[in-house]
Amino acid sequence: MPYILNTPDEQHAMLEAIGVSSLDDLFTSIPSALRLDRPLEMGPALTEMELSRHMAELAARNQPAGEKVCFLGGGSYDHFIPAVVDAIASRGEYYTSYTPYQPEVSQGNLQAMFEYQTLICQLTAMDVSNASLYDGGSATAEAVLMAMSVTKRSGKVLVLDSVHPEYRQVLETYLENLDTELVTVASANGGDVKNIAVENIAAEIDANTACVVVQSPNFFGCLEDVETLARAAHEKGALLVMVFDPISLGLLKRPGEMDVDIVVAEGQSLGSPMSFGGPYLGIMACRERFVRRLPGRIAGETVDRRGRRCWVLTLQTREQHIRRDKATSNICTNQGLFALRATIYLAAMGPQGLRETSELCLQKAHYAAAELTKSERFTLAFEQPFFQEFVVRDRAGDVEGLMQRACGEGLLAGVPLGRWYDDLSDCFLVTVTEKRTRAEIDRLVRSLSGVSEQAAIPA
Repeated sequence: MPYILNTPDEQHAMLEAIGVSSLDDLFTSIPSALRLDRPLEMGPALTEMELSRHMAELAARNQPAGEKVCFLGGGSYDHFIPAVVDAIASRGEYYTSYTPYQPEVSQGNLQAMFEYQTLICQLTAMDVSNASLYDGGSATAEAVLMAMSVTKRSGKVLVLDSVHPEYRQVLETYLENLDTELVTVASANGGDVKNIAVENIAAEIDANTACVVVQSPNFFGCLEDVETLARAAHEKGALLVMVFDPISLGLLKRPGEMDVDIVVAEGQSLGSPMSFGGPYLGIMACRERFVRRLPGRIAGETVDRRGRRCWVLTLQTREQHIRRDKATSNICTNQGLFALRATIYLAAMGPQGLRETSELCLQKAHYAAAELTKSERFTLAFEQPFFQEFVVRDRAGDVEGLMQRACGEGLLAGVPLGRWYDDLSDCFLVTVTEKRTRAEIDRLVRSLSGVSEQAAIPA
């Protein structure tokens, strides 16, 4: 879209039309204490050539995960993307279409949304899915608001501290100006176990609690006792919101089979690249009895006046479409293109392909954990069963040094946890997806253990 600056004459004409004398008059409603009373520190203006060179230098500082062997995780994963995903998703009729929220969206996009919803329901064993949300963090917050609407309770929300810390930060922002107490349930045993004791949760649930939020596999890769948590929540009239890993459901029990009420996930692992952290895909599904409280939009199947199969936007519960007091959320749109990528990925992989992917992740992660802990320097921080991620404790306490050395050797070795958890400042999170080879895992072990490549090669 071209950008053409308004001339001074045009600015004067617009100001005169709205009855003010200067641009500053437009900001009189903002208290002076909140206004910047100095020029922005932007430096001198650059020519087009200089600006292009400057932007290229900034871009060159990025380090795409594909240029190194990636063991990063914590919500963004280096999974294999079949070529068919790009081949179909990049077709012009999909790639250039506006992310749909209007009723007059094309039949092709509506059918793709419907098929996405169907696949998500099959994947999770839930009754109904919306047509996607922004990302895992906003989906988690929207699920909590939905639970508050369903239960008609807004006094308290419980969240386990093993839920992704950035998802919890998003939730804090959503609830900041509401009269809702957000209670983070601390881990048992002084942080030595990040799998929360159910008794800790049950003791916190009361008549004002709308929901309990749990992640499994959790942020540390450990599996939680979801079914027991669901019973504890339901006994007090609260709902259970579960954050899940889509790839893990190739092996693990599906949320709908564990009496979960609302499920959410980050859908990036279903056919989308890591892409420097986004844009991504928010997944949400729930029980059918909650469908009218579901945020976003739902595509449904029907027949036209000639009896032909067709698709419509069945439900849109945002305030621009229905009475404001009946609206569930003001979320404006959905990630249509990324939902399409997830649809293509799931259809191409099928149940068997997803299971094989999950098995590879599980087996390779456990091989990596076993090899790393052969060194006296490293130990696993938690004893719980894990899927594809695990937390390693460095007894030497030099996590940053380890990560920097590995990066210099072409390895993105893991995610330091001290930025979120003070008690885990000597720990880092390692993720092993199906893409990692045994040779790459062995390279990681040698790098972190301080064994040079030369020493690892037999004479």
